[in-house]
Amino acid sequence: MKDKQKLSLFDITMIVIGLVIGMGIFRTAKDAAAASSSPAIYFGVWILGGLIAICGALTYAEIGSRYPVTGGYYKIFAVCYHPSLAFGINCIILISNAASLSGVALIGSEYIAPLIFKAPTSFNEAMLSIGAIVIFYGVNLMGLRMSANTQNVLMIIKLCLILVLIAALLFPQLYNTNTHENVVANAASANSILLFGIALKAVSFTYGGYQQTINFGEEVHNPQKNTPRGIVMGIITIIILYLCVNYSYYKIIGFEALKSTKGIAAIVAGKMFGAAGGYTLSVLLFLAVLAYVNVLLLSNPRVMYAMSMDGILPKAFKKKDEKRDVLTVSLSVFAAICVIVLFFADRFDQILSFTIFLDSIGMATSAGAIFILRKRTKHLDGTGIYKMKLYPLLPAVFILAYIFVGAVIAITNPQYAVTGISVLTVFIMLYFIFCKKTHGGNNHVSGQAKDDLDYKQKNGRH
Repeated sequence: MKDKQKLSLFDITMIVIGLVIGMGIFRTAKDAAAASSSPAIYFGVWILGGLIAICGALTYAEIGSRYPVTGGYYKIFAVCYHPSLAFGINCIILISNAASLSGVALIGSEYIAPLIFKAPTSFNEAMLSIGAIVIFYGVNLMGLRMSANTQNVLMIIKLCLILVLIAALLFPQLYNTNTHENVVANAASANSILLFGIALKAVSFTYGGYQQTINFGEEVHNPQKNTPRGIVMGIITIIILYLCVNYSYYKIIGFEALKSTKGIAAIVAGKMFGAAGGYTLSVLLFLAVLAYVNVLLLSNPRVMYAMSMDGILPKAFKKKDEKRDVLTVSLSVFAAICVIVLFFADRFDQILSFTIFLDSIGMATSAGAIFILRKRTKHLDGTGIYKMKLYPLLPAVFILAYIFVGAVIAITNPQYAVTGISVLTVFIMLYFIFCKKTHGGNNHVSGQAKDDLDYKQKNGRH
């Protein structure tokens, strides 16, 4: 790739910000506050979540630099782990993405439902979410793709909403007079540690997305300097934005009220601009959610298609409507998973626990690949690739953080942990039942070995 075509420091910083800032900040503050015994812990967990995100993003940046392939986040498992484990983890990552889509659809539904129903219930919100998924499934089935301009509009809407929420701090007359509630700090105990983990679970959802930096390893100009700088600058910017938004929630709504209030962003906008302002923000946020739903319905079936091309998923997932250029089977299966998730978990907090537990498996194992790749690619050291400092501390902190969050979910919501482990086990069994039979026993493994050989030859020419 020509130097002038590579990503600059500004580019990688904006990419990180775009990957991370999603819809969670308009909802997860409620969950984090509910699990925090004091405002200090509440804001502390948001700072800690950002620091963990920096550790993770730098880890994935080096993985991407050492293994620079398209779709690296799902391919890295096949390179570093047994094919059965790679198959199982990649499948639960797709399910996690589907659950995440369903969760974000619920966020939008929580905002729009009060405008439609007098007393909205969880069932109403789930039905609105399913309706949004079905509508955009139909749109994608007809072959309509979202353009880059639409994505830019989505990002502008989200950033404008965040700036509106921060701007509320400029109006002291809007502040909740009960902001300084008398909160008694709990002594350190197993219960307080669990509550901290629950708060970190919500924050982790909001900071997610940086793992996609794995796909830009060889495309960054002067990666040894620009990659870490861009990641750190991007996530520090996000931490500042998130802290400002949360401080706005804290001052306008009040810490205790924040723990049980739905539609927090609309409430802040309503206090600033009146009822019409709250309604307008709710509609805009729902539109942003719809665009996000469409993005995931566009992207994930393509991942499933690539996995099928690599022999990780059955050949049926390669089926395409050539006339409309639509991956009919992959799209239908992914949309169905999203709907099924909503039937089993119709509240955001339920989906949050399930999604983050699956993520804890995927994040810990994918980040662990850095230890394997460092040994296999020592010959790349000093060739201009990005190599993180403070190794192995940074990846170890990141992995332990996700193990901690996963353990907290297993203790507090064992049903979702059991479901997640069961799903992973089923996919591993399916690999041995179907994939080995399909690939004639060891062909899948030899195919992976060929990929590894191609990869080593490619990097040998650096």
